[in-house]
Amino acid sequence: MLQSYPVILTKDENSSVIAQFPDVPEAMTVGADETNALDWAQDALVVALTGYIDERRDIPPPSKLKKGQELVHLPAQVAMKLAIYQSMRDQGVTQAALGECMGVDGRQVRRILNLDHNTSVSQLVRALKCLGKELVIDIRNAA
Repeated sequence: MLQSYPVILTKDENSSVIAQFPDVPEAMTVGADETNALDWAQDALVVALTGYIDERRDIPPPSKLKKGQELVHLPAQVAMKLAIYQSMRDQGVTQAALGECMGVDGRQVRRILNLDHNTSVSQLVRALKCLGKELVIDIRNAA
């Protein structure tokens, strides 16, 4: 599932920290330190992945974490929306077909695919079900 992406943190000549995602090269940001760079990294990742949807591109799966990399976790709703979008692409399901299965109009489907729109979990679960998917939640101890 598209939940967490590895990020590479590199100090630049000004002692700032650059955050870059190997799987999503369009997502890049800079912070005053590692903590600040990681805070900005999630936003940069979401913005870049929004661009993938706008350009109708496949969402790249996250690679395995390598030594020296950190993980950036996507917000739960964003991860669900990306899974819906990618499942639609993989299965050739149109927005109209998803809307018909869900019993909603095209405007509501567009909102489901808008990473900035706050969509109810029940709507997202219904969309996943129409695509033959189910939501599974895993809670872990923080690192």
